[in-house]
Amino acid sequence: MLGPRPMVAGPAETNHAPLTAPGATRAMEAVLERVLEARLRQARDTDAVFAADMADRLAAYVRRGGKRLRTAFVWCGWRAAGGSGDASAVLRTGAALELLQACALIHDDVMDGSPLRRGAPAMHVDFAHGHPAGRTGGSPESFGTSAAVLAGDLALAWADDLLTETALASPHGPRLFEEWRTMRTEMVAGQYRDLRAQASGSSGAEEALTIAVLKSARYTVARPLALGASLAGADARTLGALRAAGRCAGLAFQLRDDLLGAFGDPALTGKPADEDLRARKLTPLLAVAVRLAETTGDRDAAAVLAPDAGARPGHSVERMRAALERTGARAEVEARIADLAASGLRHFEATGAAPGVRREFAALVERASGVAPQQAEELV
Repeated sequence: MLGPRPMVAGPAETNHAPLTAPGATRAMEAVLERVLEARLRQARDTDAVFAADMADRLAAYVRRGGKRLRTAFVWCGWRAAGGSGDASAVLRTGAALELLQACALIHDDVMDGSPLRRGAPAMHVDFAHGHPAGRTGGSPESFGTSAAVLAGDLALAWADDLLTETALASPHGPRLFEEWRTMRTEMVAGQYRDLRAQASGSSGAEEALTIAVLKSARYTVARPLALGASLAGADARTLGALRAAGRCAGLAFQLRDDLLGAFGDPALTGKPADEDLRARKLTPLLAVAVRLAETTGDRDAAAVLAPDAGARPGHSVERMRAALERTGARAEVEARIADLAASGLRHFEATGAAPGVRREFAALVERASGVAPQQAEELV
């Protein structure tokens, strides 16, 4: 026996009517709010300064939200595996993923030196602005970085606590926790491979794909689908189909994110549009451009995209964008996104999920990948 439910479910958690993916996301927001309030009370009981400076700041960061796609994919995995009735564990798992996402974004922004996130100052920048100047040693930047690392750690602790509570209260808890544990390790592995590739100036397509799969595809889609399916006691065939669907849809999501990182509008994305290019971050988009430049003999593009290009006179992000366009890398990645989105839908259909669930998954893939709605509809 796994033990009693640690937290009493609220009304939003015990809706026995089948929720839609958007409905599950809205219900998760209510669950997440209750979790945050409970954690804030605990923080205030622990230390008033810590609560005011860090816990409140973290809660506000989480409340600013994002796409909330992971909760919707958890729901799709649960429903595809036959889940129905009490959705409380699904919603709590989604809330745990949102807290884990906060940790990942805060730490990622520290490592990348990103100034913006979700249309507001990144956590380390926000902490630096609040540096108690004249009262402590060190620079505001150093203080902000250190405090943001701790805030990310706190988000991870909150996420792990919530997922553990959910697993203990579920008959499928061990399988749920195993998916979670594997996902966390993959996240760290992907982030390290990203840092390592950037330090070495790698341009390898295989390495870029490995990073994209570990850091994003599995974490954003494949593992959330599997987490939801685990809560429904999915069999091996269903889990295999969901993991294949998630890998394809997750890669489509990451490739779209790469394109937005190079060509997107900061007013819409909430983050700088030239960050990845300035840092020459290894992405599949960059790897494709380097390959095409070498294949076609485009020496100018190859030079602009080379690891040492930033040290050369006349280098600019605009020249890098032009190279991505001229080599055909942007068009090739766009085509790859469409292929991956279509493959993801085919794999999901192999689960035997009901047509309504397949349509909702298709809509989520469209949101994540940018595939036009009419294209997604043709694939189901």
